[in-house]
Amino acid sequence: MRIFKNAWFGRFAKREKISDKVLRSTIIRANKGLIDANLGGNVIKQRIARTGQGKSGGYRTIIIFKKGDIAFFVYGFAKNVQDNISKNELTAFKRAAKELLTLSDTQLERLLENKALIEVKP
Repeated sequence: MRIFKNAWFGRFAKREKISDKVLRSTIIRANKGLIDANLGGNVIKQRIARTGQGKSGGYRTIIIFKKGDIAFFVYGFAKNVQDNISKNELTAFKRAAKELLTLSDTQLERLLENKALIEVKP
């Protein structure tokens, strides 16, 4: 399974010190059916704990997700900063899911070369 983060999420994860190992374990949980919130249209929300704390006060991540195939971390926020995403944001994420999940391997490689996407390493 391939896992990516967009450039914005990459900066967010770096700033918040969320490692690729944590991102990968988040997707492993989702693949096992342990999804915190299925928002429809291949968009899910997964919680990530802050280092040394629990998930309830941690981060929320928005992931475009196709079980067993591919995942894109596209947005994240701290629970103490933002309660949830808006309806307009959800609509935008669902539109993005339609686009991202139809990309060919060649198109994915081009986005990686342009640094629009970053692959989460094992």
